[in-house]
Amino acid sequence: MRLSDFKVLTFDTYGTLIDWETGIHSALAPLLEKLERAPSRNRVLEFFAQAESAQQAETPNMIYSDVLSALYRELAKGWSIAVGDEEAVRFATSIKDWPAFEDSAPALQYLKPHYTLITLTNCDRESYKGSDSRLGRPWDAIYTAEDIESYKPSRRNFEYLLERVDNDFGFRKKDILHVAQSLFHDHEPATVLGLATAWIDRRQDLEGHGATNPPQAHAAQIFNLRAWPISSGLIRTSFARQRLHEWVVGSTISI
Repeated sequence: MRLSDFKVLTFDTYGTLIDWETGIHSALAPLLEKLERAPSRNRVLEFFAQAESAQQAETPNMIYSDVLSALYRELAKGWSIAVGDEEAVRFATSIKDWPAFEDSAPALQYLKPHYTLITLTNCDRESYKGSDSRLGRPWDAIYTAEDIESYKPSRRNFEYLLERVDNDFGFRKKDILHVAQSLFHDHEPATVLGLATAWIDRRQDLEGHGATNPPQAHAAQIFNLRAWPISSGLIRTSFARQRLHEWVVGSTISI
């Protein structure tokens, strides 16, 4: 397949376009300051990933802001810190303050005339408004976990995506390229359903998986990720190199 085969680019938002790891760690600062010896940033993000995944699996109908409140309390409990409801709510509402990667909004603005742009996000509708504004409101459609009543990596979210793209825009699976950072939340379930994917590796110089769980053991057999430059003019974005002509991603498609 070639990039010109695609009519729709579907994006994950958090971790791909929004720097949620910086946002999460900053918003947890009041809690971490209460620890005599705080864990490293990477370890904190790993704790978050484990707790988030467990909470979302247990309560798929819970909106994301409430998930974050529950996570704050769970992390505090694990560190033997007493916290009140106000602190937990403050953490939950911090989503609007999570920064966008510097290159995200310009890249999306460049892509918008050429593709239908959609985000498939684990966020809820109200909390997403701040991120949408930071990204320049680029979306033709926003599909949230609140709409679907489940969280990625559930295949239900990607089945919903395929159904809505067909019903709302008349495009089929073959027309869609799904773009994301998380192998766990996005690439693994998307490729199981036969979607083509492009990997934006925001953690390419860092160890571990940060605020996402690692993919399943068989993920390496599902993905044949390799780096290649998009320089043809079909897509010129800047997610990885912060310059429009230097976007380098790993992808399951060929060029």
